[in-house]
Amino acid sequence: MAIVAPKARKYLWADALFRLVRSGFANIADDRYGDAESSLPDALMSAFAMFSLKAPSLLAFDKQRAEGNLGTIYGLAHVPCDTHMRERRDPVSPESLRPLFKSVFRQLQRGKALEAMVFLDGH
Repeated sequence: MAIVAPKARKYLWADALFRLVRSGFANIADDRYGDAESSLPDALMSAFAMFSLKAPSLLAFDKQRAEGNLGTIYGLAHVPCDTHMRERRDPVSPESLRPLFKSVFRQLQRGKALEAMVFLDGH
């Protein structure tokens, strides 16, 4: 009897979800055009990388930034230092992130990735 692997859902792979997050960050209005050292999507994607890698602090993430391949994994053209990332990220309204959250959530629902997390009366 052969073991049948579940059908791969390419839109649930980390690369696809990271691209979805990156494209959502690219749609957020950037009020600093000419004087920005790095783009707003790079700063937001760096913050996302810090969160997803579970870095305990910005300083710890800064060490990973210097040593690692964050650009390759997260599609970053320029990984800003911790201070610059904070300066670029802080003015962003949480409301501007809501459409991005909804699109990622929609992909997870579509792929039935959230079904295992239902615990009481379908919630």
